[in-house]
Formats: sequence, structure tokens, C-alpha cells
Amino acid sequence: MRAVVQRVREASVRVEGEVVGQIGLGFLVLVGIAPDDGEQEAAYLARKIAGLRVFEDEAGKMNLGLSEVGGAVLAVSQFTLYGDCRKGRRPSFTDAAPPDQADRLYQRFCALLEEEGVPVSRGVFQAHMAVALVNDGPVTLWLDTAFMMKG
Repeated sequence: MRAVVQRVREASVRVEGEVVGQIGLGFLVLVGIAPDDGEQEAAYLARKIAGLRVFEDEAGKMNLGLSEVGGAVLAVSQFTLYGDCRKGRRPSFTDAAPPDQADRLYQRFCALLEEEGVPVSRGVFQAHMAVALVNDGPVTLWLDTAFMMKG
């Protein structure tokens, strides 16, 4: 699984002009799923994101996590994180999981974040979404379980 995690002051997602997900302080998390991803990757990624300490403490150091700042997550499924741009000018998405598998694991990932005590708002799987955010910092992290879980 891959995730782009952006620290935000606020973020929202609209589908057909209607707000379907919205948070204040927290993380906008774009989530991509590969065919060989499963429960283990989802659990690892949920724990990692729930525990990230990238909010500033009173000394201005990135030392606080979501729970300490009352933050939430807006999770948006993003198969294009598995876009392969090495050949030609049009990305290939063959490295992304099929939609039914990806939706199940995306929903499970969100549920696992909630089990970690993180309030989660969601985008709509396979919908055309308009995502808005106020990036804070900016702080943007790229997480990939294929690399992170190796050692």
C-alpha cells in the first residue's frame, strides 16, 4: 500500500458538488492499493499514520501526533499512486489492485484507523472527487509498505 500524507489545517472532498468528507486539523491521506496488499499492510499503514508525530509542540518541534492535537484523517482512495510513467507519456495502472479488492482494503484501512482512535472522514471510492485542502507547513510524507515493512 502507498499513502501520501499531508498535514492540513482543513481538507474536504466533494462529489458532484456535495461535500462528502471534511476535517479540520489533521491529515489528508491519499491511499493506493496494490494487488498483493492485504490485512497486514493495511494494519501496518494505519498504525504508522495514527502514530506519526509531525505536529509542532510548544517548542516548535514536530513532536505531537493526531491524538495529542485532536486531529482527524480524510482518507481518499487514489489508484493513480500506482501509475507507472516509465514508458511513453500515458501512465499504466496495471500495478494497482482491481477495484473490488481495492475498495475492500481501503474500507478496512479506514476502519483500522478508527480502531486506533483516529476520527476518519472518507472520499467516495471510484467517484470523480474534488479535493480541497489547506496544507500546513507544508508537511507531506510518502509511505510505501513494500519498502517500510522489509526491515
